[in-house]
Amino acid sequence: MPPTDAPPGSPDLADLPVADDGVAAPVGRSGPARYEQVLTGVFVVAPFLALGALIARGGGIPWFAIGLTLVCIVVLGHAITIGFHRGFTHRAFVAKRPLKIVLAVLGTLAFQGSVIGWVADHRRHHRFSDRPGDPHSPYWKGDRPLGRGGLWHAHAGWMFSVAPTSREKYAADLLADRDLVRIDRLFVPLAVATFLVPAALGLAWGGWAGALTALLCAGFVRIGITLNGTWAVNSVCHRYGSRPFPTRDHSTNFAPLALITMGEAWHNNHHAFPRSARHGLLPGQLDTSARLIRWMERLGWVTDVHWPDHRAARPPSETVET
Repeated sequence: MPPTDAPPGSPDLADLPVADDGVAAPVGRSGPARYEQVLTGVFVVAPFLALGALIARGGGIPWFAIGLTLVCIVVLGHAITIGFHRGFTHRAFVAKRPLKIVLAVLGTLAFQGSVIGWVADHRRHHRFSDRPGDPHSPYWKGDRPLGRGGLWHAHAGWMFSVAPTSREKYAADLLADRDLVRIDRLFVPLAVATFLVPAALGLAWGGWAGALTALLCAGFVRIGITLNGTWAVNSVCHRYGSRPFPTRDHSTNFAPLALITMGEAWHNNHHAFPRSARHGLLPGQLDTSARLIRWMERLGWVTDVHWPDHRAARPPSETVET
């Protein structure tokens, strides 16, 4: 269905700290550098090769490796959803400095890009959601409408072809934060650490065989799970699902992804209320990220949390399937 106007009184995307000149504002080149495309291709494929290697070696996957993988998925995944997304991008809350630093470091270890680059891309997505200029819409690539290939473009293809986003335009507030600038510059060593730490723990647990298993499972396979979860929000949650709230784009809620994305798959809710710390707005909508933010608020670790009242926007009974 075509996107509709946002409901009266819904939060304006101008709340984002972005210069409002109506231009998508990539940086000066037309697309990613060749080495960036090669590295992207490697890490799109590598998790599947790692899973194949784990299966081919036989004997099953040790419980230590499975447990370590699950811990990494939960901890680093929530650092993305709570820190990179709801905190740094949308300013749904203000984190005390120690928590801010921890979220930025753990989110970087999730291997989804540097903190400032991640925020700039996502703010650009919201500014031009499902319109020309959106870096990862399944409906547009630049100013060219997409057909059947749009789902792949929104999922991962955009990283091979879309020009990088201007940090100065889309993340000037983060560039003024010395803590986040330092952590942003540490992306490469932290990206290396996200593989070395599981390998070191595996070595301590089971020697070199344990190190290799932990590297493949808690390193590569874990990254594949969390990356594809985030990418699915960009692709699936703009093509399939329900739309309880009218928005200016095609964003949808897609319940099967809610658990693995820690509540991010309630994407139509999020686009209707982008500064909300809670995406699972309606009854029964699991949102572990919002629950953790609530606990952090009670502990005094975060302040100025946005819990908007969504009930006046549109009755849940008017949900539209797409």
